[in-house]
Amino acid sequence: MRSMLLRLAGALGLKTMFRAVRSRNFRLFLGGQGVSLVGTWIQHTAMSWLVYRLTNSVFLLGAVAFSSQIPCFVFAPLAGALADRYNRHRVLLVTQVISMLQAFALAALVLTGTVRVWHVMALGFLLGCVNSLDMPARHSFVLDMVKKKEMLGNAIALNSLMFNVARLIGPSVAGVLIAVTGEGICFLLNGLSFLAVIWSLLAMRLDPPRPRARPAPLVREMGEGLAYVFGFPPIRLILALLCVSSIMGLSYVVLMPVFARDILHGGPRTLGILMAAGGVGAMVGTLYLAAKKSVYGLGRMLPEAASIFGLGLIAFSLSRALWLSLLVLVVSGFGMMVQLASSNTILQVVVDDDKRGRVMSFYSMSLIGMAPIGSLLIGTLASRIGAPLTLSIAGGAIVAAACVFATRLREFRGMLHPLYRRAGVIPEVAAALQTATELTSPPEE
Repeated sequence: MRSMLLRLAGALGLKTMFRAVRSRNFRLFLGGQGVSLVGTWIQHTAMSWLVYRLTNSVFLLGAVAFSSQIPCFVFAPLAGALADRYNRHRVLLVTQVISMLQAFALAALVLTGTVRVWHVMALGFLLGCVNSLDMPARHSFVLDMVKKKEMLGNAIALNSLMFNVARLIGPSVAGVLIAVTGEGICFLLNGLSFLAVIWSLLAMRLDPPRPRARPAPLVREMGEGLAYVFGFPPIRLILALLCVSSIMGLSYVVLMPVFARDILHGGPRTLGILMAAGGVGAMVGTLYLAAKKSVYGLGRMLPEAASIFGLGLIAFSLSRALWLSLLVLVVSGFGMMVQLASSNTILQVVVDDDKRGRVMSFYSMSLIGMAPIGSLLIGTLASRIGAPLTLSIAGGAIVAAACVFATRLREFRGMLHPLYRRAGVIPEVAAALQTATELTSPPEE
């Protein structure tokens, strides 16, 4: 029976698509993170509905999002240096415990009926500070779990897949819970969900950390990371396109309550369905990337995926039918996730190991840290010219940035190719390295 299932998995390509789960540590992380992320999406949906219910203000929706995301912009260089300096496994344990306590505090405020908007903003700011350290440490920790660079693309895609499965489940659950019990239970469930990822981190068996030379002063390490990121054109181009997508595109979730209630004339369940639709498209995008056997060719996909993302947002802004809105959000979510996961993979493959945390902190800053600027911009514009026109402008800006990126594509790919060869991730090189590894190493757990 087992051999039959293995043959079926091979015929469907599942063995290749899920190859990173051969690592015990990554399996543990994927399971624990999956439970925690469902809770995170439940809280994210409930928080936006809570703020809009309390204030009826599009501007304050943007302001609350700003308070929770701006720390990733302000503290990114410092957080990246700390992620390279300290044990990433321990850093993640600390950040998950603090995030759990934040969710419990928010639940207590809502369930006791004492919550105010400034409470939500203050706790959001605290969570943003924690996430500014958690994100570069978590992204950098992927290689510590799978151990092989040729597995990085698949591991990142599967991690993104788990994120988007949670994005599909969480908002839908939140919509029902908000309608039946209110927002407080949503925050309580999120706090409990952190127990799963904390357990998975404690259950891992990791190699002892390699001894490091005496670290340089923290300010110098921050400066080295900055020079490294901005001194290499492909990294600059990837981060610049990410910045535009984040500022103009990822902030579309700020406007989801407006589209759900005022444009499509629905309620919290409509909001949950809309949020989940983008997750469906993103999930398809991660499956597409997980099936790829090499990172080679991802650079060409970046402007294509960004264009799909932008055009999808434009189409969503013009839709007045729920079924059409859901369809274009699926398409847009696909483009968004292919761009984000491909960017993450390329950066982690080409970066020097001792600077991985710092580079990924700039990735986090470009992705999450720029979002608060977009949240304020989108919220302000929407309050003056309306949500649909605002989203059309945002989608157009992403398409324009993708076109500019495409003009540099030949130079971009030419500079990355030697680094792919050095890392052993081009198919023929990776195959040779894999053969050598199998001959000289014991089987992986």
